[in-house]
Amino acid sequence: MSHASVIAIVDDDEWSRIGTTKLVRSLGFTARDFASAHALLESPHLAETSCLISDIQMPQLNGIRLLDALRKRGHDIPTIFVTAFPDEAVRAQALSLGATCFLTKPVDGETLERCLKTALKNDKGRNA
Repeated sequence: MSHASVIAIVDDDEWSRIGTTKLVRSLGFTARDFASAHALLESPHLAETSCLISDIQMPQLNGIRLLDALRKRGHDIPTIFVTAFPDEAVRAQALSLGATCFLTKPVDGETLERCLKTALKNDKGRNA
């Protein structure tokens, strides 16, 4: 796993976003956090993003729609979804769209690290 990987964290809940950002940084990654999907889409750091951790339930543009918007713009970024409101239909949709993991908040470090390793390994295989 490359510690040069940049992980984008999108969550409208400030405390969840801060907690996830700290956790990702403690795992040795560079983390950039965004309070909304639109903030990520408008960011100059989008092109350097190696993996996305996104909340599902967000106003205006939810996680599923964010993934769709990224792909339409040519960004096929490995994605880990997190949610405080697990729903089997949404989980199935996220995984069918290619999400690496679908996690329920609060996310523990060991599970998130395993998902990040999987996402980044799969991304390297796609770009090889």
